[in-house]
Amino acid sequence: MALVLGSLLLLGLCGNSFSGGQPSSTDAPKAWNYELPATNYETQDSHTAGPIGILFELVHIFLYVVQPRDFPEDTLRKVIQKARESKIDYDKIVYYEAGIILCSVLGLLFIILMPLVGYFFCMCRCCNKCGGEMHQRQKENGPFLRKCFAISLLVICIIISIGIFCGFVANHQVRTRIKRSRKLADSNFKDLRTLLNETPEQIKYILAQYNTTKDKAFSDLNSINSVLGGGILDRLRPNIIPVLDEIKSMATAIKETKEALENMNSTLKSLHQQSTQLSSSLTSVKTSLRASLNDPLCSVRPSSETCNSIRLSLSQLNSNPELRQLPPVDAELDKVNNVLRTDLDGLVQQGYQSLNDVPNRVQSQTKTVVAGIKRVLNSIGSDINNVTQRLPIQDILSEFSVYVNNTESCIHRNLPTLEEYDSYWWLGGLVICSLLTLIVIFYYLGLLCGVCGYDRHATPTTRGCVSNTGGVFLMVGVGLSFLFCWILMIIVVLTFVFGANVEKLICEPYTSKELFRVLDTPYLLNEDWEYYLSGKLFNKSKMKLTFEQVYSDCKKNRGTYGTLHLQNSFNISECLNINEHTTSISSELESLKVNLNIFLLGAAGRKNLQDFAACGIDRMNYDTYLAQTGKSPAGVNLLSFAYDLEAKANSLPPGNLRNSLKRDAQTIKTIHQQRVLPIEQSLSTLYQSVKILQRTGNGLLERVNRILASLDFAQNFITNNISSVIIEETKKYGKTIIGYFEHYLQWIEFSISEKVASCKPVATALDTAVDVFLCSYIIDPLVETIPMKNMENGNNGYHKDHLYGIHNPVMTSPSQH
Repeated sequence: MALVLGSLLLLGLCGNSFSGGQPSSTDAPKAWNYELPATNYETQDSHTAGPIGILFELVHIFLYVVQPRDFPEDTLRKVIQKARESKIDYDKIVYYEAGIILCSVLGLLFIILMPLVGYFFCMCRCCNKCGGEMHQRQKENGPFLRKCFAISLLVICIIISIGIFCGFVANHQVRTRIKRSRKLADSNFKDLRTLLNETPEQIKYILAQYNTTKDKAFSDLNSINSVLGGGILDRLRPNIIPVLDEIKSMATAIKETKEALENMNSTLKSLHQQSTQLSSSLTSVKTSLRASLNDPLCSVRPSSETCNSIRLSLSQLNSNPELRQLPPVDAELDKVNNVLRTDLDGLVQQGYQSLNDVPNRVQSQTKTVVAGIKRVLNSIGSDINNVTQRLPIQDILSEFSVYVNNTESCIHRNLPTLEEYDSYWWLGGLVICSLLTLIVIFYYLGLLCGVCGYDRHATPTTRGCVSNTGGVFLMVGVGLSFLFCWILMIIVVLTFVFGANVEKLICEPYTSKELFRVLDTPYLLNEDWEYYLSGKLFNKSKMKLTFEQVYSDCKKNRGTYGTLHLQNSFNISECLNINEHTTSISSELESLKVNLNIFLLGAAGRKNLQDFAACGIDRMNYDTYLAQTGKSPAGVNLLSFAYDLEAKANSLPPGNLRNSLKRDAQTIKTIHQQRVLPIEQSLSTLYQSVKILQRTGNGLLERVNRILASLDFAQNFITNNISSVIIEETKKYGKTIIGYFEHYLQWIEFSISEKVASCKPVATALDTAVDVFLCSYIIDPLVETIPMKNMENGNNGYHKDHLYGIHNPVMTSPSQH
């Protein structure tokens, strides 16, 4: 295992680090949102190139011009294969390297010609040639040529100055990144150890989630009365509750009907008695009035007119005889009383109670099954614990831990050497950049003095000190250029050839994963193995495990188990055996039987409703009663009659007649209070009772028939469907219990495969190695543009920038020197 991870780490020397992204999507169930606690790693994987990103782009453009060809996968495969056979096709290699070879040849020509040209130029000057002669021929275009030469030299100096500035920046950036390499390495190794330490905790967390799941299942099992029983009850309610509510309403109507009939019956009897008493009282008062009107004063005018008026109004003092003729309701009342001998309301309450007892009966009938399911669930916990203990992840990580420790020791041993070499490298780059700065300063001073001291009328022997000094500065700059630029070009050519090939053959194909495709070529690295990585790791070369897939999975933060296809050595699905566990639970649930007897009404209740429908209240002549309730108990308003009688009596002369008539008027008032008002109150009660009976009796037979039809439908539903309802709800309940564990067991498989022992820190460590390597051995400290590496984040600057659309060069163009 360590050897395989070591191979991956070596591949990472040319890698890049980009965002790890989100884990690949899975089809894990969504019933419960299990989630492993997040692991925080120190090493970040974000990078911004900043203002120097343009340098990356410029050099990358130059490399593309020099080497525009695609990565030669086929050629590289053939080279590796023929290397074992000591036969290499150099023609294809030369063809691919044509651009780099051409640039190298140009560089070599520069290295050869630069000192040679400088030598001949020096000899020419010493022989008073090449501008060394001390006289000057005036030409017509002389001033124009001087201006062109001055401007050209100024432009060249500006370009060189920009390059020197970039060289200083690049040299500083390389030193800065190298200094931070120790901190970055420590961060990477800390992340790797975090990975090793978190793995057991993650496994413990997974086991703890089983207890959470089991507690949820136990809660549903303990609440089987509300979960399963409630489900059955909910299915029954819509078909049973409405008919029970209608029967209950009818039971209430029967009681109200009895009360109304009793009130009506007593009211009718009272009206008969009160009407008789009213008639007798009115007869007595009429007799008294007639006797009073026989007084002799009634025969004398004008008293006779008043007496005659009173005599004519006596016919109005009569009671309403129809009140004594209203039919009784004794027969209907007897029938309703017979109906009430059956307690219909009690029967309805029994129906409600039998329905509401469903959850309790379910719980009492399933105690044995629930206990069996709990035993199965407890046994599943033991199986899961055994499986996680046998996982090979711990062994793999232990072996990897040894490798991490050895690698860290090696890096810590070599980092001081690297930092020491980097100091020499930085100092050399600083000296060369300073030398180039000195040459450019000489050019600037020469231009400045030449422009300021120029006299068009002076000869070379008579020109001023400033002009001579400018010439000296220019010649010193030229001399230094001839002395040192060819040496600088040697460094440029060497670093260009090496760096360009590393960039085009390793770094770019590493980013595009083309390099992985070459390494994953069957039988390439080992002629006996189809897939090298699986052969090295499991000694199963037929199993498709590739460098590209492992690296991509680690970038996606996938777990070690899934990344390395450890299911071929230890299959979690087979060990957990989800189907076996769910089958055990299902078999226990299949023995769950529930028997329910729901009482609705029975024959007595049905007969009770039918008897009430036949009691006759719907055939009563309610109009007769209502017509009498609207009439006055007497033929006239006695109170008005009394007041009128008093007024007429007051119009008579004082005497016996007047006093007698006033006494009769007062008697009539008393009759109104004692006889008429109670009758009117009884008529009001009669009206209310009649209205209640009329409302109840209206469509009574149809209502009862409808209730009986609904009752039959509900009874048929119970008879024909209650078994299927119980079975369906039992299956639904069992599916819920099983679903908890199916989802949990699948989550275990998914988590161990995709999450536990996430190999992302390994990929980050792979990518980090490229920074030290490239910054130390590929960067030319004199280049105008160099690849900046994000040492803080463990990223190869070029590749990260490439992801953001910024190209990263490896080398500068030698043409700028």
